[in-house]
Amino acid sequence: MSYKQILYNTTPAPAIDPSLSGKGTFRVNTVPRPSNVPADKLLVRVHYLSLDPAMRQWLTAKRSYIAPVELGAVMRGQSIAQVVAVGSDLGSKFKTGDWVVAYSGWQEYAVLGAKEVEKVAIPAGGRPTDAMSVLGVTGLTAYFGMTEVGQLRPGDTVVVSGAAGATGMVAGQIAKIKGAKRVVGLAGSPDKCEFLVKELGFDAAINYKDPNWRKQLKEATPEYIDVFFDNTGGEILDACLARAARDARFAICGAISQYNSAKPQGPTNFMNVISHRITMKGFIVFDFAKKYPAALQELASWLSQGKLKRKEHIVPGGLEGAPKALVDLYAGVNTGKMMVEVAPISEAVGAKAKL
Repeated sequence: MSYKQILYNTTPAPAIDPSLSGKGTFRVNTVPRPSNVPADKLLVRVHYLSLDPAMRQWLTAKRSYIAPVELGAVMRGQSIAQVVAVGSDLGSKFKTGDWVVAYSGWQEYAVLGAKEVEKVAIPAGGRPTDAMSVLGVTGLTAYFGMTEVGQLRPGDTVVVSGAAGATGMVAGQIAKIKGAKRVVGLAGSPDKCEFLVKELGFDAAINYKDPNWRKQLKEATPEYIDVFFDNTGGEILDACLARAARDARFAICGAISQYNSAKPQGPTNFMNVISHRITMKGFIVFDFAKKYPAALQELASWLSQGKLKRKEHIVPGGLEGAPKALVDLYAGVNTGKMMVEVAPISEAVGAKAKL
């Protein structure tokens, strides 16, 4: 038996080419499925593959928090996977059928060590895919960006860019839960804005594709912005700098509007950092690894109580759909966490296996 992988094929120039014809950013590779699993390894089958904005940076960034993916290597990525074979040394820790969050990369199967997987713990009202969204790196990024970097205080006015994306929607909800006076989200369509207000409880939402969005931002922040959680960079970051309150905290999580740009745009309102004593800090969720358990406990509690809502954007069609779906992620087609369904749950090990 064999399985498919997607390898990093050519450097984006600067945008990702999703074609799998052999000339695109990625290509398909087929390898034999292992018949014998090493004693200290697990064989897992990938069911849901996470798509994340940072992936574009992983391809070319030379000085970053993580080394770039090497040409010819399996594309880096996290997944919800199921253990299908257990090495003899790991029989006390894992069993066939266990669901795990796996650092599998873009492939249908992966042979991994125990440190490359984490068993999925499902709280009341939860499901395994939550471990890759609200109860995974996504939720933790929102949590620490809002509480540690943004230093949210009750009564604050909070603005979140990319607010209908996986991290932004959680960040805005955390701000409401933690006592923000006003939470404003920026998103890319009327439907997304309606979702933020009606489903997630944002106080206001602005479609940044509307010609009058800057005026709407001004009207939505009459007391200026105390905390800005930024996922987009570019014009939105610049506009929020112009609306910053004194001692505002800007948590810089991402810059998705600039990742595929040949000449990334920086803010022109940068002098406001001085005049309004603004703190701008970039962060990576791994900086807070020691605090994960307490944060996950609080996130799980909110989820169980119905205070924290999730939304998933699942792309069907198997592994080959990942490159196009990644391009779609940068185009903003998703609302909520974007994942590719590599294998349906109906093919999971065990008749009672469910997500």
